[in-house]
Amino acid sequence: MAESSQSRGKKRSRSESEDDPDADAASLQSIQLENDLTFTDTAVALQMMKAQFPKLDKVVVRPFILRSQLYSSVKDRTQVDRDLESLKKEAVVRVFKLNTGKDDHAIMFMDDYLAQMENAVKRYDVKDKELSEVFDWFKQYVIKSKTDVSISHPDLCSLLSNGGDVTEKHVTLLINAGLLTRQLIDQNLYWFAIPNIGSILKGLSQGRKELLSLINQTKYKEMVLANLEKKRLRLSPLDIRFHIRDLIGSGLLKTVQSPIGVLIRLSRD
Repeated sequence: MAESSQSRGKKRSRSESEDDPDADAASLQSIQLENDLTFTDTAVALQMMKAQFPKLDKVVVRPFILRSQLYSSVKDRTQVDRDLESLKKEAVVRVFKLNTGKDDHAIMFMDDYLAQMENAVKRYDVKDKELSEVFDWFKQYVIKSKTDVSISHPDLCSLLSNGGDVTEKHVTLLINAGLLTRQLIDQNLYWFAIPNIGSILKGLSQGRKELLSLINQTKYKEMVLANLEKKRLRLSPLDIRFHIRDLIGSGLLKTVQSPIGVLIRLSRD
């Protein structure tokens, strides 16, 4: 199968090269694009992907990186996991479990998360000022103490109690503000959450399906990376590069070297 795929690619590349005098330039551009997708260091990858986070209309959200994107950009996944644990303990980043897939996690730099949280609290008008104190307790005692993606109800109340007397109304306020989501399987557990990100997560799920469908409709279930990056998705506010990194790290897409440049191809089990 591999040999037939290679010969097929060569035949197609010769014809495309003859029809397109800029094939060599496109190939160089594609190689450069692939280089932009890969890094040797987790911290560098996080900083670069933060800088490359797409500009979004109508939604105010700080940059975040998917763990799958790190897996696609840094070859050693074990090292990525180790680095993330260190960065979490040093309070450089925070990791969040997403509801878009069982293995989906988002990574946000701590300063961005705190800014996102502050904006959410400002937008959430709390009339009872005594209840609103819970946001300061959450930031001071919970965020600094718990680096996991989840927290139990007893642990949450215990940490919040360092700030004052905790009631269920305080916990409900944190949930309604988007800082916590209750787990469906265990109602005594909460996921830490990025507030005001719901519409982005919807676009993430729809964009994945749209990109996979776009590639699946091609004859050979593949597209030249340089051409693919020029596309715009209709159903996602996130750009093509964001989705390509995600789907490569998730194992649904892969990169293949070819005479006409780097290809993005559907993975086959």
